[in-house]
Amino acid sequence: MPDDDGLWKRSRRAVYAEITRVAMELFLDQGFEETTIDQIASTAGISRRSFFRYFGTKEDIVLGDLVDQGSLAREALEAIPLSVPPWQALQDALWQVDQRTDQAVMLEVAKMMYGTPSLRARSIEKHLRWQEQLVPNIRLRLGADPGDASDPAADAIVATAITCLDVAGQIWVRGDGKDDLKELYRRAVDSVRSPGT
Repeated sequence: MPDDDGLWKRSRRAVYAEITRVAMELFLDQGFEETTIDQIASTAGISRRSFFRYFGTKEDIVLGDLVDQGSLAREALEAIPLSVPPWQALQDALWQVDQRTDQAVMLEVAKMMYGTPSLRARSIEKHLRWQEQLVPNIRLRLGADPGDASDPAADAIVATAITCLDVAGQIWVRGDGKDDLKELYRRAVDSVRSPGT
C-alpha cells in the first residue's frame, strides 16, 4: 500500500524548497524590499494563495529556518552535560547549529537581514523564541528550578548570549565575512563577562 502521507510531505517539502530558491534568487538579484509576493508566486509558478499556504510573510522565506535553528540549539544544549557552565554550554550549542549552515549562504542572508528593517525586526522576534527554548536548561545549570520564572539570571544570560551572537553577526557582515564569526562571538561574550565592563 503506498504511503500517501509520506508522498504528500515530500511534495510539500519540494514546493517549499522551490519557492525558497526562487525567492532568494529574486531577493539577491533585485533586493528584498523590491521583490513582491506576486512576483515570487509568478516566478515559482504558483498562485498568491498557494504562496500563503507555505509562508505567512515574505520575511519568513529568509528567516523561516531561524525557528528551526532555535529547536536545534535547544537539542544541542540539552545534550551537553549539566556540569558544563552556562556560557560555555550556550556557545557550544550555538556553534553546533552554526556548523550546519553554508557560510557563503549565511553571509548573503545576513547582509540582507541587517540591511532590511522588516527582516531585522522579524529576526529579533524569532530570537526571543530561542530564548524561551534555552532558558529552562540554563536554569538547571545554575541550580535553579527550571520552571521558576522569578529569578532573572538564566533569562539574562540567554538574552545576552543571543545579543552577542547578533552583534558578532553585524561585525561579520561589515567585514564581508572575512573575520571568524565564532571568534567574534567569543570576544563579544568575553566583553560582557569581564569585570569592569
